[in-house]
Amino acid sequence: MFDQLKTVILLGILTGILLGIGYLIGPTALTIAFIIVIALNLITYFFSDKIVLAMYRARPAPKAQFPKLHAMVEEIARKENLPKPKVYIIPTDTANAFATGRSPKHAVVAVTEGILRLLTERELKGVLAHELGHVKNRDILVATVAATIAGIISYIAQMAQFAAIFGGGRDENGGNALGLLVMAILAPIIAVIIQLAISRSREYLADATGAKTLKDADGLANALIKLEQSNRHNPLHFGSKAGASLFIVNPFRGRSFAMLFSTHPDMHSRIQ
Repeated sequence: MFDQLKTVILLGILTGILLGIGYLIGPTALTIAFIIVIALNLITYFFSDKIVLAMYRARPAPKAQFPKLHAMVEEIARKENLPKPKVYIIPTDTANAFATGRSPKHAVVAVTEGILRLLTERELKGVLAHELGHVKNRDILVATVAATIAGIISYIAQMAQFAAIFGGGRDENGGNALGLLVMAILAPIIAVIIQLAISRSREYLADATGAKTLKDADGLANALIKLEQSNRHNPLHFGSKAGASLFIVNPFRGRSFAMLFSTHPDMHSRIQ
């Protein structure tokens, strides 16, 4: 409940920043940015599963070849009252997993070859329950909304910098120029920080959802310990780092230089 409320508050703050910077630069720029970013994010939203699966070289996991994996996904989906998602395999020794898809009916769960070798059946169930928790909680939709608002803010901020430097904005006498420039510099940074905070909040929520579904917190907690250690020593060497937030743990190590700019919560806090 706390993480749901936190998400609502953070999205509200993002919206407030958007309205503030939009007010300073004027309605025309706000409308242009809105149309462009909404169009881009709609394309991403509807084709995100195909884009992400291609990015990480995922391929369908045949049921005959992976019967236990399919059985676990079916069992957890049934417990969550969800349609069974498509199951994909990522050909890498790095141990990790992610879920994608714009809705439960279009969901995909992808696991690496490495995670199948590293985890016990109980631990793997915990990971799969976490990923289906993302599906149940509509986290792809939440992430898309956050990315859309943050994207509009970033786009308007670029316009605002030109407006502040070359004149423009609501006050034709230039009285707003300094405020516009400050907002244009700070707003995108704050927007990214809030967007990442939303991502971390949804990770906590998926952890809790998965543990509650299986009535077993220890399986997921043990899996997280193994995955954290494994990805630190054997990170992913292909695919875009832009997709790091999708995975259950960050597959690209080093550690984040600051918690504010981390895609995932602190592992000790998640386990606790």
